[in-house]
Amino acid sequence: MIWPFSQSKGFAPGRYLLSLNAIAITPNISSSSNVSDRLLVLLHGWGANAQNVAGLIEAINMIAIPFKGLLPDAPFNHPMVPGGKQWYGFPPNYDFRRPHDFAAQPDLIESRQQLKNWMESLPAQTGIPLEKTIMGGFSQGGAMTLDVGPQLPLAAMLILSSYSHAPIPTCVTSRPVLVIHGRQDPVVPLAKALDTKAQLERQQLPVTYREFDMGHEVSLDALSVASQFCQDL
Repeated sequence: MIWPFSQSKGFAPGRYLLSLNAIAITPNISSSSNVSDRLLVLLHGWGANAQNVAGLIEAINMIAIPFKGLLPDAPFNHPMVPGGKQWYGFPPNYDFRRPHDFAAQPDLIESRQQLKNWMESLPAQTGIPLEKTIMGGFSQGGAMTLDVGPQLPLAAMLILSSYSHAPIPTCVTSRPVLVIHGRQDPVVPLAKALDTKAQLERQQLPVTYREFDMGHEVSLDALSVASQFCQDL
């Protein structure tokens, strides 16, 4: 079941008012004992919105013990996609192969602070501590996870067809990380995933790295691995 996330504790219908709008996914099953006690937060990519990643949680829930999910919208409208959002803008004709100082961009600075504040507010809103919260994202959402997630005592992180837009901060607590990427990704080069893996391993984090024969997407095989990763927690 998909609802706008309420500011009151839990997942009742309503609109979340603190800093980021979000939708909540509550598994539609009769027994709460069949729902994981962990929360899964997924961030969408550039030009998408929260609704676009709802299917990822629903697919994961079909394989693993179902999770409660929260999907925030990025704070900025995409300049070219009606209804699309962005965490920050890219320079013209950017191809991920040349350096760019994203960390200096005012929109990234604003998104980082809003997302961190929003994440830190979740335990009071949901009753689920950050230590039992899995944070992940696709593409630009994964980059935001690598930016903000290390500052939080998370249970785990999911990095899906993504990249790091700046050096990954030192994680405040150890946590397992799943990095998934497509060998034929025409948008984010595979080298970006390998760099992410190397940065995380230098922190001595338990990293699971998997490549798939796919493009800039999350294939069914990749979803199966993500589901098993969440289940193993």
